[in-house]
Amino acid sequence: MAGAKPVTSAEFAALMGPLGPFSDLIAVGCSGGPDSLALTRLADAWARGRGASVLALIVEHGLRAESAAEAASLAAALTAQGIATRILPLGLPAGPGLQERARRARRAALLAACAEAGALHLLLGHHAGDQAETVLFRALRGSGEAGLAAMSVSTVAAEALILRPLLSIPKDRLTASLEGWPIRPFQDPSNADPRFARARLRAAGDTSGVLAAGGAFGRRRNRLAAAVADRLAAAVRLLPEGCAEVAPLRLGQDAVARRLMGALIRAVGGREHGPAEAAVADLLARGSGSLGGALWTRDGRWLVPEPGAATARFRGKVPAGYVLGSLGADAASLRGRARHLPAAVLAGLPAFREPGNGKLALVPHLAYLDREMSVRLTTVFAPPGGPVTESHFAE
Repeated sequence: MAGAKPVTSAEFAALMGPLGPFSDLIAVGCSGGPDSLALTRLADAWARGRGASVLALIVEHGLRAESAAEAASLAAALTAQGIATRILPLGLPAGPGLQERARRARRAALLAACAEAGALHLLLGHHAGDQAETVLFRALRGSGEAGLAAMSVSTVAAEALILRPLLSIPKDRLTASLEGWPIRPFQDPSNADPRFARARLRAAGDTSGVLAAGGAFGRRRNRLAAAVADRLAAAVRLLPEGCAEVAPLRLGQDAVARRLMGALIRAVGGREHGPAEAAVADLLARGSGSLGGALWTRDGRWLVPEPGAATARFRGKVPAGYVLGSLGADAASLRGRARHLPAAVLAGLPAFREPGNGKLALVPHLAYLDREMSVRLTTVFAPPGGPVTESHFAE
């Protein structure tokens, strides 16, 4: 890339500055391509300057015969540079929707590795060209303004904060940032496979002109997100049992209310994406009803999971053999421990029973523990699609 200037250490530090504070271990997704490899090099130098370290996470999809050897070679090269690495094998089967399945599995594996390593931040190498492609790809699919806002610099997940510090940097500058480094990048052939829509977009030519539109939608999204956060604080109380107490008059029915209710439905219903905005608007007009795995009660006070859609979670280990299920009929005997909860939420809480006799042994959210058990669990409300402030309507 003649003429392209490498990203300087000072420039990268300026990109990272607003995204902190940071812990002493930063995870980086590294595929071995020029983008993620440049990010790994820049992040490593930046981390060392702060007395911290980088963990390079290499996802090995298992879709090509040579991918395992490539991952091992990359790990060895990074290790030689003093960068800790971990290979994450996926073993994905071929078939329909491969790229989307790979994306989901890759994200899950990276976040799980962050949680295991204790890394609170995960850096990804998406750059300005990726952002432009995302806007154009979503426009061609008919996405609304939420989709056209494209990728955010930060995304909250239960396991780690996902950061994309290079969204403003062109690809050629990242390639230039690898000059003088002994590790050479390699490209996954699927990135140029015309069977995939994004590969066809890349082959069509320069897409950078759509970035202005994406930026405008992104600024609008940020303003709306701030308004949603304010409305959330004023009108909703989220409970760790996986439900929400709502003040309908404070919630309202405007665009902010639609976005907030869509995000609440996604979180309480346990879905990755919220329902369509039109469906949310209809629910708000009715004042109650079921949508997206969640039930808004007749009095408008509670948004609770429908049966089978409970999102209450816990962390920790339970002795082998104990059976996990819902509290169900045993809820009546424990009503005194949770008078603040609707009956449907109480009955749906996760509960462990003794092997063989089915006797109730542990209900984490109610601090109920059989005397014979010795276990520590932490209760959390961790929706699959991220916190309520990460709101996305279905397209």
